[in-house]
Amino acid sequence: MSVTSHSSNCKCRSQPCPDRLPFPQLRTRRVNRKSKPPDSPSHTGELKAKVLLVEDQAVVRLGITQLIAQQPDLAVCAQVEDAPEAIGAIAASSPDVAVVDLTLKTSDGLELVKNIRAQYPKLPVLVLSGHSESIYAELSLRAGAKGYVMKTEPLSHILTAIRRVLSGGVYLSELMTAKLLQQQVGDQAAVETSPLQRLTDRERQVLHLIGQWQSTRQIARALHLSIKTVEHYREKIKEKLNLTSASELVQYAVRWTQNPAPGPTAPEPDSDR
Repeated sequence: MSVTSHSSNCKCRSQPCPDRLPFPQLRTRRVNRKSKPPDSPSHTGELKAKVLLVEDQAVVRLGITQLIAQQPDLAVCAQVEDAPEAIGAIAASSPDVAVVDLTLKTSDGLELVKNIRAQYPKLPVLVLSGHSESIYAELSLRAGAKGYVMKTEPLSHILTAIRRVLSGGVYLSELMTAKLLQQQVGDQAAVETSPLQRLTDRERQVLHLIGQWQSTRQIARALHLSIKTVEHYREKIKEKLNLTSASELVQYAVRWTQNPAPGPTAPEPDSDR
């Protein structure tokens, strides 16, 4: 190692010169360069929780990805638009949390949530959806999700929801939390006797779409089912709710969609019919 020579009139004899650092200090600086503290920039990526984003709308994916990119503790590890891609992305990127929309390109988000729960039970799922939380939040929780946040909520709520489920908690809006607590504490008897308790989750989805004035063909397209399968669900719903005609089914579905909890009372059979 060459050392810079100094003339006799150098003023650094009485105090260390920046160009003549002692060798022990040089060795110390080299060690420090090799062992950076954990919070140094080169380590920050390792501390970020990995988020898998499953959303069929490119604009929404872009917005959420940009939002998460600004966070010091979160990073999008993969973004896909359909269920089969989501299962593959989980295996490939090992995310810490999955954010799933209920309406996907060629599949149903609720079914994806159930599949994730079955194949990756330790992976928390947060549902991000435009569907009414008064109906779909409970369906999502029963499917295995740890939280439900609507796309209409402020962006800060999405980040809060992601961090909540990452920490092992459950995220719902204040309104939805109060509603579920009320059902558990005060209205449990009414809920248990509601005719809606006879319906499966899929039948509730079909009933909700009927309440939105969607035709059988539109429902089949939305849920990625055959028209014959939707017709079967319509008949099962009528049977379980004691409805005798398609018009009664539509009327019941509209009332329930407008006021989901615990559901309108099914009509008693008319003795004249």
